[in-house]
Amino acid sequence: MASTSASRSDGVSSRIRRAASNLNSDNQLLVSDIRKALNLMKDIAVDLERDNQSDMVKQLENAVAELVEAHENCLHYSSAIHSVAEAYRPGPELTDFKKLLDTEFEKVKAGSSSHPQNHPLMHQFQQTVWNVHHAGQQMPGEEQEDIIMTSTESSIKNLKCPLTGKHITELTEPVRSMDCKHIYEKNAILIYIKSHHNNAKCPESACPKMVHAKRVICDPLLLVEIEEQRTLSRQTARTDVVEDFTEMEPHDEDST
Repeated sequence: MASTSASRSDGVSSRIRRAASNLNSDNQLLVSDIRKALNLMKDIAVDLERDNQSDMVKQLENAVAELVEAHENCLHYSSAIHSVAEAYRPGPELTDFKKLLDTEFEKVKAGSSSHPQNHPLMHQFQQTVWNVHHAGQQMPGEEQEDIIMTSTESSIKNLKCPLTGKHITELTEPVRSMDCKHIYEKNAILIYIKSHHNNAKCPESACPKMVHAKRVICDPLLLVEIEEQRTLSRQTARTDVVEDFTEMEPHDEDST
């Protein structure tokens, strides 16, 4: 009897975890759509800034701040869903999942120090607009160290595949571990896992997590983040060119 009860309890817990996984997948799609919208708004802001329509750019910046907040709330909900599903154990009373999720969401949100105006996505928007007329110049009120730190901050944990050595923007089929979040070339990581008889440790240096074939996927957000990294790399390259040009010493015509 006790065995039957335990089996039923495990079955319910498994169904809850599957449901949570489906909810998280849907939530990731929403986060991906928000990121795409932010990138589109950034492109529009650049065009407006080129036309010196500062008021329109400011309105767009306010809308970006709202979307960034929605983006963070989606991520908080994902964490809350995962935590509730992992901690859930069936009891004699009906479970109020909405209350559990709301409580966990507020807990996760309270533990986050991020504010929309200080968020890396907001900084990227402001930096891109600033570069329209001030490429190579430091944004007012910010130290260079802060700019470097925030402009490169993202959920991407590695810029190169540890197996092929390729930059993530050059991968043919990028995939990410659901457990440690490291990124690999799909074919390379699957061969690696198979060669270790499905008992493989993440090939990224110092990562203690195991990797499993069914848990390395191209999640909805991965391609968006890689494209953002590609755009950031192009912008950085253009800024470096401007800096090199402005630092060139003028030729002394009298010496020729």
